[in-house]
Amino acid sequence: MLFDEKIGDTIHCALGRAYAECNGTNNSAVHVDMIKTMLEGEIIAGDEVIYSKGKYFYE
Repeated sequence: MLFDEKIGDTIHCALGRAYAECNGTNNSAVHVDMIKTMLEGEIIAGDEVIYSKGKYFYE
């Protein structure tokens, strides 16, 4: 999974238990990793696009 998380034009999202060796404190019965291609994707926070087609947008 570590190599998959570093593939270009993708985004990695992890839900559940955090890794203690990474100073994570979230506790859960599971840990699920998701990887999604973002070549045509967007991330929207509230009503603002913060990521689109491989680029982050900051004010």
